[in-house]
Amino acid sequence: MHNIKDCCKLIKFNPVDFLDEITSNFLEESFEVVTINYTDDGLEEYVCYAPLDFNLNTFNNLAQKQNITLPDFTIETLENKDWLTENVIKFSPFEIGEFLIYGIHETSTPPTSKIPVQVYAATAFGSEHQTTKMCLTAISELHSSIPSPTNILDMGTGSGILSIGASKIWQNNVNIIAADIDAQSVDVTHSNTITNSVEAYIKAIHSDGYSNPIIKENAPFDIIFANILLNPLKAMANDAYQMLSTNGYYLISGFIDNQEHDIINHHTSLGFKLLKTYALENWRAAILQKI
Repeated sequence: MHNIKDCCKLIKFNPVDFLDEITSNFLEESFEVVTINYTDDGLEEYVCYAPLDFNLNTFNNLAQKQNITLPDFTIETLENKDWLTENVIKFSPFEIGEFLIYGIHETSTPPTSKIPVQVYAATAFGSEHQTTKMCLTAISELHSSIPSPTNILDMGTGSGILSIGASKIWQNNVNIIAADIDAQSVDVTHSNTITNSVEAYIKAIHSDGYSNPIIKENAPFDIIFANILLNPLKAMANDAYQMLSTNGYYLISGFIDNQEHDIINHHTSLGFKLLKTYALENWRAAILQKI
């Protein structure tokens, strides 16, 4: 797993509705690691990591020269020398749908009749988030409807938890592409596939949306997962439709209750058919089908 060894400044930006592509790219170019968390009200929170010699004045001046207005942010010095290890979330094992999810810190698999999935999880990767739980429930239900898919895309894979769950529930008989715009997520996903002995069936790739040619080369997909956020879901809806096989399934999540009508209408206007919605607290998920 990729680590930053000589830690490290943590720069946390105030949550925003949506960060434009120019500002997002500026952050990606300015920091060694950039992650996006999402708050319970659906806002995007950018968290960045930089070397100890990070120069705030240089950073601010560069933003000003490019006419970039940044959200307010705080800076913290992390004293540990392995921030990925130190920031692992030691969540309790939980069962959801057909799965048992447990953390990398566990020394053995907890007793269960479910499919075990062990993941490294940090704040950026959402392995215990409501949206992840709904998606795992949906995958469990899709398994009974689709006995033998051959091709799956996991867009915005995060920790790779959905890809790993899908590989295991379909007994490693499916080709899975796990894509993420965050290079750190790609590293974490690959590490988690090895932990779960499914690395031969899941290819973790770096991709800004559907831009990586590997995605097109492997299309069409029987199922696409997209557990991301409202605006990226809307921006990538047409690409998802094009990359799905006819009658293929599209599992989306990462939007909240007052966004549900907007996101569903956007997708049905493109030709998707709504099959089912899920609700957990104020978060929502949906299964759609290409018709």
